[in-house]
Amino acid sequence: MAEDEIAGGPPASEAEGDGAATAEVPRVKLEVFEGPLDLLLHLIKKEEVEITDIPIASITAQYLAYIDLMQDLNLDLAGEFLVMASTLTLIKSRMLLPDEAASEDENEEDPRADLVRQLLEYQRYREAAATLADRPQLNRDVFVREPSLDDDGAAPEPPPIRITVWDLIDAYRRVLDRARPASVHEVRLERVSLRERIEFVLARLSVARRMDFESLFPEEATRLEIIVTFLAMLELMKMHAIHAEQGEQFGSIVIALAVEDVSEVRFEGLDEYEHAAEKEEG
Repeated sequence: MAEDEIAGGPPASEAEGDGAATAEVPRVKLEVFEGPLDLLLHLIKKEEVEITDIPIASITAQYLAYIDLMQDLNLDLAGEFLVMASTLTLIKSRMLLPDEAASEDENEEDPRADLVRQLLEYQRYREAAATLADRPQLNRDVFVREPSLDDDGAAPEPPPIRITVWDLIDAYRRVLDRARPASVHEVRLERVSLRERIEFVLARLSVARRMDFESLFPEEATRLEIIVTFLAMLELMKMHAIHAEQGEQFGSIVIALAVEDVSEVRFEGLDEYEHAAEKEEG
């Protein structure tokens, strides 16, 4: 499945006292985002509706909310995401036309028809790719243990459910919602390093190996710390150092270490930044 390269890093903020301070934010390459059709399928699945009967107003509002959230992360969205936002807005406006205007041409195609065709084709492609990826590779890449006499015959646990980056963004939004609100009072300069947040996540997982997604964000974490920690997770996923899964549909997301030893994770070449932002003092 094609992946869209997205760059991130929260924007630098101003100032402490009477002087101004800014932090340079290099681009952080993230290749874990699928395209806009993948996001639309995620939203349709959440709404539990048919692709052929998309509630365009609701889906458009949710799609634009995701775009806003990714822009809050300062992710440099691929152009096709913004093109799709324009397409959805246009379809929505056409469907809001008065009945008289719409009935001028009774044979006019449903404004959603082209989008529906794209989604159905993309869904078939994605399902075929998933089927090929899941096909057993016995005696080549995967080897099974033959059952022994000591086996108790208990049914094996079902494999964990794969989750998408959009599921992660849903979980991230819930964590962000609980962050304490920013204050407009006296401020001091706060610096949060992407490298340090990567080391924080690895240190936690080196002990527990598996942790609930939300437990990697301390209750007292600031909004900025939550943002940069989430970006650190995306970087670690890109490195295949961690992966995310669910035990059951719509269950808690678990972040698991994907390497035997965290010392195996190399990120010396990571584009580092130390992000400066205003933070409440007192």
